Amino acid sequence: MPRFSAKLKFLLPLLLACAPGAAWAGEEAKIDTGDTTFILFSAALVMIMTPGLAFFYGGMVRKKNVLSTIMQSFIVICLVSVQWVLFGYSLAFGPDLNHLVGSLSWLGLNGVGQIPNADYAATIPHLVFMVFQLMFAIITAALITGSVAERMRFPAFLGFILLWTTLVYDPLAHWVWGVGGWIRELGALDFAGGTVVHISSGVSGLVAALVLGRRKGYGSDPMIPHQLPFTVLGAALLWFGWFGFNAGSALAANGLAASAFVVTNTSAAAAALSWVFAEWVHHGKPTVLGAASGAVAGLVAITPAAGFVSPLSAVVIGLVGGVLCYLAVSVIKNKLGYDDSLDAFGVHGFGGAWGALATGIFASKAINEAGADGLLFGNPAQLGIQAAGVLATIAFAAVSTLVILKAVGLVTRLRATEEEEEIGLDLTIHGEDAYPDIVAGSLLHRDILPGPVTLNSVSPAYGSNGKEGCI
Repeated sequence: MPRFSAKLKFLLPLLLACAPGAAWAGEEAKIDTGDTTFILFSAALVMIMTPGLAFFYGGMVRKKNVLSTIMQSFIVICLVSVQWVLFGYSLAFGPDLNHLVGSLSWLGLNGVGQIPNADYAATIPHLVFMVFQLMFAIITAALITGSVAERMRFPAFLGFILLWTTLVYDPLAHWVWGVGGWIRELGALDFAGGTVVHISSGVSGLVAALVLGRRKGYGSDPMIPHQLPFTVLGAALLWFGWFGFNAGSALAANGLAASAFVVTNTSAAAAALSWVFAEWVHHGKPTVLGAASGAVAGLVAITPAAGFVSPLSAVVIGLVGGVLCYLAVSVIKNKLGYDDSLDAFGVHGFGGAWGALATGIFASKAINEAGADGLLFGNPAQLGIQAAGVLATIAFAAVSTLVILKAVGLVTRLRATEEEEEIGLDLTIHGEDAYPDIVAGSLLHRDILPGPVTLNSVSPAYGSNGKEGCI
């Protein structure tokens, strides 16, 4: 807010009423250093989520594919960072063209500088808002790798991610968050990315898994997580980074950020408990993988609602989200038979959809006046609006991903050969070995198993095919 002389202070209420959020012509925009520091730190927290995801996914694949899995997340940081600066940010948040996508007037960050853009965040530099949103674009693309792990070739992956970010994520971000975007104009609430991040990546991951087909040996060979401590470390980094993801989406160091922080932690904890108890009842043993997976499911579920719901509502959202995602990865996937390698769809697709709909149930203007009341607070129409946003996101992500994969497949082979899968993508694609000092294979490597081994001899059985742990 601009500085006013003592003689003009009495005009402030009138000016705010007439032009909320607008700065006086000729006056320098006011940057709040506290808000700026908070959002810069939040952006850094969101950035660390992607290396966290690399560990989370890397621990769940077989030893021969750990480096290729980590590489996919790491290279996404590099690829999307350049794309976002060149044209991605302009497509997502640039001046609206047709309620579907932003213009290219901010190409190369032209006009995106140190002065705040009041349309999005009036107290932080425009560059800070831009880089905060960049981290969301990065983690969204990286989430898809959980569905295609252990079988997608690296050249095809690069082409797919570049096109997907440009043609799916950027327009969808404009629909939901961009000024003029049609889902935003519809009134749908998505505080930090239930539709933009989780449904889009989960559904796209499922489509990619179906197009690529099952991994060699899926359903018959053990596909056991090779390093669960990696996965727990990754889950912890994700949980830590998610505070920047959700609380930072308040775009100011204020009470709303505090509320989002609290409900984020609450939902994650509740979902971890409900997932663990669900698998305990279902399979007789509570697992650390289940606890880590449940926490991520709760974080996903609360993301769209974080700025609109109370802590008690977050408990319900987390409890339901944990059980729902557990059923998605341990029952539904097993019945349908698709190979969503690390259950990106089961957690992010199902969890994101539940979270978006739950926002329409539990949202309250008592938490955020800029939001809306949900079903439980006398506004059933909000649930219908949320459902429309969910369905539109599913349809757009599914069709666009299919088209992109087919296009990339015309240029380069999408899937590794059977021989490459057999040896592992670490050696065949990247020429590296994650554990060169260890004799080839391990107790869990099927090539040197000393005899018939069932999953129950090494890890509690639950998941996609009864042989692998799931996200």
